[in-house]
Amino acid sequence: MRPDPAADPVPPPTPETLVRDHTVYACVMGSRAFGLATPDSDIDRRGVFLAPTPLFWRFEKPPAHVEGPGEERFSWELERLCALALRANPNVLEFLHSPLVEHVDDTGRELLALRGAFLSREVHRSFTGYALGQRRKLEADLRVHGAPRWKHAMHLLTSARDLLRTGTLTVDVGAEREPLLAVKRGEVPWDRVRARMDRLSAETDDAVRRTPLPAEADRPRVEDFLIRARRASALRALAGEGPGGC
Repeated sequence: MRPDPAADPVPPPTPETLVRDHTVYACVMGSRAFGLATPDSDIDRRGVFLAPTPLFWRFEKPPAHVEGPGEERFSWELERLCALALRANPNVLEFLHSPLVEHVDDTGRELLALRGAFLSREVHRSFTGYALGQRRKLEADLRVHGAPRWKHAMHLLTSARDLLRTGTLTVDVGAEREPLLAVKRGEVPWDRVRARMDRLSAETDDAVRRTPLPAEADRPRVEDFLIRARRASALRALAGEGPGGC
């Protein structure tokens, strides 16, 4: 009988190795995914990795997220990503719908096939809460600096309204590109930006009352996926690939 892989004297992988060897889905986010990139825009890379199951058998658990390797790169462990998505975290939901996919394996494809399971009316609370926080930052900038820092307005003007109306999350701003770039450049007076925020908030409140989205995300479906992914990782380890392919 092969010894328990959890007892193998193999050091756990570094965070960088987890990202390098166990990423199941990676994409580009930020202005490039939104269709708002300019020549000086950074490339913001995001990913999700599946930590080998035997790593959870140790006292020291694998990280829930990893920054790097390299600049402008951030990755979530699969369970952490699913938990955030079930709570309708705006950044995570947008990540799952990026049009700029750089890497995806079989587990990643199954995750992407689950995108609808994460969507619920909770997006009204989460997106509105995010927008309110950003608006407070804008108004603080207005008091302190005399003018808002326009880049904060970018996320406010992307529309949770359309998600609530249609049940589909679209990351690319499409026809709104030029108006939003004008906001970013500071060409739109603050009063007009504020009026547009107020209008969007009202339209979002109206949309949630008739949205096709369910009241809650499909947690059992997501949990079933996560359990199967963990089990497959453990079986690979027991089959002799080392501690979860570490």
